[in-house]
Amino acid sequence: MMIPALHAQEKFKSIGEKKSRINQQGEQPLNANNSSEKDRTGKRKEYDINLYKIITHERDTMVFDTTLTIQKDYKYNYLRKDDFELLPFSNLGQTYNSLAYSFNIPTAFPSIGMRAKHFNYDEVEDVKYFNVPTPTTELFFKTAMEQGQLLDAFITMNTSKRMNFSIAYKGMRSLGKYQNILSSTGNFRLTANYRTKNDRYALRAHFYSQDVLNNENGGITTEGVEDFQNGVEEFTDRSRLPVQFQDAENILVGKRYYLEHDYKIVRKKDSIRDNNLRIGHTFNYETKYYIYNQTRANDFFGESFVSTNVRDRSQLRKFFNEANLSYKTNTFGDVKFKANHTKYDYFFDKILYLSNGSAIPYRLEGDVLAIGGEWQHTIAGIQLRADLLANISGELGGNYFKGRARYQLNDDMKAEASIVINSKAPNFNFLVNQSDYIDYNWRNNFKNERSQSLNFQLSSKKWGNAEVSFTSLDNYTYFSGLDVDSQIRPQQTEDAITYLKVKVGKEFRYGKFALNNTIMYQKVGQSGDIFNVPELVTRNTLYYTDKWFKKALFIQTGITFNYFTEYFANGYSPLLGEFYSQNQQKIGNFPRFDVFINAKVRRTRIYFKLEHLNSSFTGYDFFSAPNYPYRDFIVRFGLVWNFFS
Repeated sequence: MMIPALHAQEKFKSIGEKKSRINQQGEQPLNANNSSEKDRTGKRKEYDINLYKIITHERDTMVFDTTLTIQKDYKYNYLRKDDFELLPFSNLGQTYNSLAYSFNIPTAFPSIGMRAKHFNYDEVEDVKYFNVPTPTTELFFKTAMEQGQLLDAFITMNTSKRMNFSIAYKGMRSLGKYQNILSSTGNFRLTANYRTKNDRYALRAHFYSQDVLNNENGGITTEGVEDFQNGVEEFTDRSRLPVQFQDAENILVGKRYYLEHDYKIVRKKDSIRDNNLRIGHTFNYETKYYIYNQTRANDFFGESFVSTNVRDRSQLRKFFNEANLSYKTNTFGDVKFKANHTKYDYFFDKILYLSNGSAIPYRLEGDVLAIGGEWQHTIAGIQLRADLLANISGELGGNYFKGRARYQLNDDMKAEASIVINSKAPNFNFLVNQSDYIDYNWRNNFKNERSQSLNFQLSSKKWGNAEVSFTSLDNYTYFSGLDVDSQIRPQQTEDAITYLKVKVGKEFRYGKFALNNTIMYQKVGQSGDIFNVPELVTRNTLYYTDKWFKKALFIQTGITFNYFTEYFANGYSPLLGEFYSQNQQKIGNFPRFDVFINAKVRRTRIYFKLEHLNSSFTGYDFFSAPNYPYRDFIVRFGLVWNFFS
């Protein structure tokens, strides 16, 4: 397992050494006043922060980080991760437009689609497990846009040294500033992991229930866009701007039951060799459904089969089982062979017969068998990892290969290189869709999408971070709005698309001041306007840090500048829950300034921000997507509070 230093932010030291150094920085020992356990003499025990572990899906380990850094400010948002490559819509809980893309997580199986609804949807790879000596709690709160709030409450505890549970719920509700854009989301998560005393049997499992509900207004009308851009005083109250419709909503709901466990059949360990033979099993049952409701049919989507009570519903059930056998030696590393079976069922309510005599099936179901392998080893200090999988039966062909190498060049600098080759069927909603709107019914026989990606990363505290990726896309499948006289339709291009992304980051410090910079350059080679990204994206933060009130308060305050160049950003279809390519309206080329004052008292981090401070005096030409304005100036605040009982 690897322990990323960027999360720990401290090298392992004894409790005494750590107390001395932490007190010099104005922070308190971990359990200064609320230690949870007494030793035999009746004195309180103090636990090292390194014992509070977070374990990722790939089994990398990090520790709880209660420091206040500029990276924490970047992650203090609805998604709870750095959203540098994303552009949020006006209301909290709405979707995000993508300023950049990544193709380094391969899969041989398609998803249900509705990708615009998945930004706040945690997949298996996003789940984290825990191992803590005492009950640990985190409370996250942040104000919303209008009549609502965002709360994420989490607790984890070990019932024994080898058994851990965690339970959490993230809930959000926000009315928004425009008509009919209320958002309401919920993410309930329950995890467990267990390991026997002799380490021969290990288990981890989770249950997730997630829902994303959005009222949809289709964006503001053409007349509304003109009034917005002209800064008409009457419409600075955004609820007065006319929208396409006020009676629609969509919702994505998903539930997942996941279990992963393994048993060491042979375990031989001595001073010369360390051989382990393990057998493992993974189970994953997940259901998703997507619904679009509208009280009355609207000409915005063309003609309809019905005049009232429009209701489109699609559902996917996926039943996954995998068996694996792995053998680990010091000489050859960890070699794993795996075979899995996926039973899928993507369906609608009925068979739909069209006026031209064609029929839209109501179900795509089948079985997919796949085999593959994984390998991990460290040779001459280089950490190597490879993962290969291929579907060998079933109608959904697919395969992938991912190879990765990591190397620690010195105490400060590390490098990583990876290659990802992927082929899979397009998402299910590209293949079959049924709708009460006539133009949104289709059955397609698209080829597999193929991608090849090369990625390089260099990380250094002294010199900064750099990432370079080059991706080639074949049979790229997309929703097209390039024809202004037609409705949105799925398309597949036969021409290859090349995509270069270069991102660099560096912080400069002088005394108590710092300038944190992240700049991204992108270049796309294609015929047409299918795959669109801004050429340049930048974020620059000038901030000040200090310790006040006899070092009891750590203060962080500054200003963040965000900017991206003008480009044909993807449009948003609330009916499909998808983004589509368009070449009629460019967005971008508008600056955004955020002023923040953050503070830390013991293990409470307090955030106060003036978002988009310049919105009223740099021009009303800020959009998240065509016809969807970006956020006006707003003041928001909140906190993150950690308890170590």
